[in-house]
Amino acid sequence: MNFILSGEPTVKRRTLPVAAALAATAALLITACGGAGDDSRGGIKIAGDAAAGSGSSSSSASPLSSASADKNTPTFAFPSDIDTTVERRSIGNATKDAILRDVAYSAQARLEAFAKGDGHTANMNRYFAASALTYWTQRVATVRKDGLTVTGHYRFFDFAVEDVEKPGTAAARYCEDQSTAYGKEVKTGKVLHTKPSDNDFILITLQATKDSRGDWQVTQQHWKKADASCVQG
Repeated sequence: MNFILSGEPTVKRRTLPVAAALAATAALLITACGGAGDDSRGGIKIAGDAAAGSGSSSSSASPLSSASADKNTPTFAFPSDIDTTVERRSIGNATKDAILRDVAYSAQARLEAFAKGDGHTANMNRYFAASALTYWTQRVATVRKDGLTVTGHYRFFDFAVEDVEKPGTAAARYCEDQSTAYGKEVKTGKVLHTKPSDNDFILITLQATKDSRGDWQVTQQHWKKADASCVQG
């Protein structure tokens, strides 16, 4: 287990223009993650807390669609003690593939921000917007102020688009495996090991909106730890 790259039910909840798909999980997420106990350390998984986040010091070892080779593919700068696996395959629908591609990038952008202690990276500004960007920028700042960062292996898998609503708004989901990811003290380099548990597997649900450049930006994001659809092993 590692750092909790989550806190309160990520980003305060609003009525979403994307219908049932995202709304159906909202109540569960409030119940599972809305307690104050989930937010005491916020953005990273620290001893005993559940985690959310994943990054890579090298290219993601992921079976991505050919779109991932596009000249606009972002570059992520992770320290040598962080790596990621992104398990995402093309589903044969251009719109949904683009959404899931950028959702995967947003997951890596979030981890990169925590690793750098900077919520204003180019990748954060590219793949997050609105309430989600504000929330994560604040969480990153708080975590770094507490003298903490992230380390270990982060895995993202089971990507799916739940709903697409015109114009350019979608609901999506994916799972994060943080069973071998941890928090780390910045000054001492001490890794804050925790015991593996189902809480290391997190269901992420989100709303994304297509911007003027054609990127899908996460505008709202929520999660549920130990969700049965994500727990493995």
